[in-house]
Amino acid sequence: MAKKKETKKDILESPEALQEKFEAAENWIEEHSRLLLGIGAVVVLAVAGFFGYKYYLNNRDDEAQRQMFQAVYYFESDSLDLALNGDGNNLGFVDIADEYGNTNAGNLANFYAGAAYLKQGKYQLARLYLEDFKANDLLVQARAYSLIGDTYMEEENYEQAVNYYRKAASYKPNKYYTPTYLMKEALACEKLNDTAGAKKAYQTIIDNYWESAEFQNARKFIARLNGNS
Repeated sequence: MAKKKETKKDILESPEALQEKFEAAENWIEEHSRLLLGIGAVVVLAVAGFFGYKYYLNNRDDEAQRQMFQAVYYFESDSLDLALNGDGNNLGFVDIADEYGNTNAGNLANFYAGAAYLKQGKYQLARLYLEDFKANDLLVQARAYSLIGDTYMEEENYEQAVNYYRKAASYKPNKYYTPTYLMKEALACEKLNDTAGAKKAYQTIIDNYWESAEFQNARKFIARLNGNS
C-alpha cells in the first residue's frame, strides 16, 4: 500500500514521470485511433438514427392523420364500408391500421375499425382490431375493452363478456364511464346466474358513483336480486 502511495506521489511531483505517462497515453490513442473513431462513429450514427426515426414517425403520423380525417367522417355518418375500406381517394381504417400501424393515428385506426366491425355484426373481426389497439389514456383503452365485451355479449359468451367489462371498469376508474362498464358487468353476471358478481358490481355503483345516471337502476336491480335471494 505504501509503495502504491509513493509511486503516485512520484508521478505528481516528477515532470519526467508525468511526461512518460502523457507519452504512453498518446501512443495508446495513436495505436487505437481506428477503434476510437469507430466507437465515435457508432455513437453519432445511433443518435442520428434515433432522431431520424423519430422525425420519420412524426411525418408518417401526420400522413395517417390526414387519411383518418375522411374515414372518421364516414364512420360518424354511418357509412361503415367507406370508413373501413376507403373511397378510392382516401384510405379506410383497415389500410391505415395496416400501413401506419407504428404511428399513433394507425393505432387509433385499429380502434375505429373494431368499432365499425362491431356495428356491422362482424364480431371476430371487431375483436381482431380492438385487441391490437393499445393506449394508456384515461378513456379510450377502457372503451376498447368494453367494446370487446360487447362482441362477446352479442355472441352470448357471457363469461368472456364479464371478463372484459370488468377489465374496462377497473382500468383507471372515473365517474364518466366506469358506472356504465359496471352496469354492463352486472347484467352479464346475471346472464351467467352469478348473483354475487352482479350484486358486487351494482353495489360499487351505489357506493362510489351516486351521481351517475346508473345509480338509480343499480339500486333498483340490487333490490330485485335481494328480493329473489
